[in-house]
Amino acid sequence: MQVTVQRISSVVMELEVAVPADTVKAELEKAYTELAKKAQIKGFRQGKAPRNILQRMFAPQVQRDVVNQLVNDTLPKALEEKAVTPINQPQVEPLKFEVNAAFQYKARFEVQPDVEKVDFEGFELSRSTKVADEKAVEEQLAGLQQRLVELKVPDPARGAVTGDVLTIDFTVEVEGKLRKDAEGKGVQVELGSSSLLPEVDAALVGKKVGEQVTADITFPGQHPQKEIRNKLGQLNVTLLEIKEKVLPALDDALAKKVANFETLVELRADIHTKLEKAIKEQGEIALAEQIVSRLNERNPIEVPQSLVAQQANMMLQEIGQQATRARAQFTEDQVKNIQENVRKDAERKVRAGLLMAAIAKLNGFKVTDEDIEKGFVELAEETGKNVAKLKVEYRDPNRRNILIGMILEDKILDFIESKSIITDAPADAPADEAVAAESTTEK
Repeated sequence: MQVTVQRISSVVMELEVAVPADTVKAELEKAYTELAKKAQIKGFRQGKAPRNILQRMFAPQVQRDVVNQLVNDTLPKALEEKAVTPINQPQVEPLKFEVNAAFQYKARFEVQPDVEKVDFEGFELSRSTKVADEKAVEEQLAGLQQRLVELKVPDPARGAVTGDVLTIDFTVEVEGKLRKDAEGKGVQVELGSSSLLPEVDAALVGKKVGEQVTADITFPGQHPQKEIRNKLGQLNVTLLEIKEKVLPALDDALAKKVANFETLVELRADIHTKLEKAIKEQGEIALAEQIVSRLNERNPIEVPQSLVAQQANMMLQEIGQQATRARAQFTEDQVKNIQENVRKDAERKVRAGLLMAAIAKLNGFKVTDEDIEKGFVELAEETGKNVAKLKVEYRDPNRRNILIGMILEDKILDFIESKSIITDAPADAPADEAVAAESTTEK
């Protein structure tokens, strides 16, 4: 077997493999021998059909099978001989097959780029100085109150005001024609919450139960139904019910109800602690994003597109899951825009990952048993699971490798930070919205 290597680019290689004629002949003999044992041909007992009959009837199929077998047998050996490791499935292109001649094929695949040097020192980074202040704590408490809000019919009866939850029936007319597919009955909406078009919101303010209103509207250009985008229409609404929001008192009883704390002071302290943790994590994420950007700017290496596609698919799946949970809908243009942005972001992440792997190799970074033990402890704090249970879960090699990769990435990020110029700067990032949610389930 003869093997030649051609590097198409820094991340694409091609092998050309030539299999000797005697190997091809032996594989053909083997294939026809196996075929003769199984073939059922009219006029011949099974296993007794002459070779020329088999060739006339099955030659194309046998040749395809032989080509596949030759590739499967020789490609792994060719890759090992040339010490190359594909990161995607090689694309095989068989050349002309001849019965009494050597067989040749090409195999093209992607490899990781050889990165001999990475420019990563002296990055100018900014670290947030944001802290969890009393205002942020109050906002979280207000969010908890909103979750426990009660809806009650106003007494005495009054007109609708912003913040009320209304129950309505409505019909829609577009250019004077009633659309049966756009009507609703017994629909609950919050006045002033952007769940209704502004024109409808304005028309309902001050209206009482039983009243009807008609609002002239212009359907938005991003409306899910293409045929009514940017068209003029009317929304006819009947107000069936008005309910006002009644917030629970901000006291010890609320603390007990939402998180089993004895006092409001304890709940405040818990929220403050979680806010501090969330803000710190956000700061680290922001710093890591800056490092990813700087690495890409200074080291514009070519990246394997198969890795970019894998990363993009994972990111799109996550976006899809988030959209499903939020019941969000996207137009075709929005989907296209999301896909384009995700593809660019995926390429940035892949490039940064390859560069950080090179930094680890060039500087001899390794993950020790002590690092893994520390990783389990941190993971237990994040998930609330027992360390021993996590160790059992992470016996799976794939999961363990993910954990090791995360630990190594943290080490490299810390190393790059130590070589960077970091200045303090205020951050505009909002506090983690999950803080209040955590306070209702943990103590």
